[in-house]
Amino acid sequence: MLKNSVASSPAFVVDAVEVVKSLKVLAELRNQCGCKVLYSIKALPFSSVLELARPFVDGFSVSSLFEARLADEILAGQGSIHLTTPGIRHDELDDIAGLCTHISFNSLNQYQCFGEAAGAESSVGLRLNPKLSFLDDERFDPCRPSSKLGVDIDELCRSSFLGQINGLHFHTVFSATDFTPLIKTIEKLQPHLGSKFASLKWLNLGGGYLFSRIEDHSRFIDLVRWLKSDFGVDIYIEPGKSVIGQAGHLIATVIDTFTSDGKAIAVLDTSVNHNPEVFEYQRQPELHEHEPDGTYAAVLAGCTCLAGDIFGEYRFNKPLKMGDRVVFKHVGAYSLIKANRFNGHNLPDVYEASSEKVTLLKHYSYADYRGQWVRDETLS
Repeated sequence: MLKNSVASSPAFVVDAVEVVKSLKVLAELRNQCGCKVLYSIKALPFSSVLELARPFVDGFSVSSLFEARLADEILAGQGSIHLTTPGIRHDELDDIAGLCTHISFNSLNQYQCFGEAAGAESSVGLRLNPKLSFLDDERFDPCRPSSKLGVDIDELCRSSFLGQINGLHFHTVFSATDFTPLIKTIEKLQPHLGSKFASLKWLNLGGGYLFSRIEDHSRFIDLVRWLKSDFGVDIYIEPGKSVIGQAGHLIATVIDTFTSDGKAIAVLDTSVNHNPEVFEYQRQPELHEHEPDGTYAAVLAGCTCLAGDIFGEYRFNKPLKMGDRVVFKHVGAYSLIKANRFNGHNLPDVYEASSEKVTLLKHYSYADYRGQWVRDETLS
């Protein structure tokens, strides 16, 4: 049992076997249709994950200078680094261009300001907003009304910039398990772009598709083959959650139990601040020990003084007691990368689980916490 294999708690565990399993799915897709695969490191940029991914991908997708620097360290010049972000700063442009092989500017204004300088070292493109929404929840919808993400397709087609750029990037979905949105997006793009579509060197189809959870990839394979043969463009995809989402688990220990207004409360040594999307999106994470028909219910609460530091109510076959461990499953994406030390509670230790052993990769100390909050005397 994984929760009994780690020495410390709370602990974030990366299942290396599951990561490689997901990467092999992507590598097989690449073999079948010729697409190029980038791991979107914003999902989890931990170095061991990047090392696991490197043999299976063509590079990394990044969203900032620091991500680009880390990607460059891991790749050591052997792979592509694609950047798109609404937040390019003038004082970081030279470094970004020196590190990134491809840059997709988020707006026409950014392209006009930075495109020429960046183009001396990088292949320059634009992020496109196809104005097609496939999500009901605007918090996840890149094409929501008044979106900040990408150039409006109508605005781009009215401009003269299509003839100047090397590529286009778009991203329209979140956690999709069907390729229909991708097909519809390409169907809209082709007549809008017309003959200029063939003048592009590359097309980045973005992320958001959970490839490992889609059984039939034939529609994707056919689409990529058609784009490559008819228009001569390189096709990139940049999955993040698809690689790491199912492969990360948060282990916690019960440190207190009591009853409040008739409900059993179990306080854990972790908090929603170690998995912030629980609070951000009021999402209840999967729990390994949950038994839907269990006799005993308990509210799992975090150890901070935030009233809303609650993971949710779960059911068990026996009452939870102090010292029991629980495992939140499939929280690999956007959890550890967003985790914080609210109330001064330490970040989880980080482990990697392989088929042979469980290895401690990272322990955060008081010195790490202190270094974040104690003033830097060298700046005085």
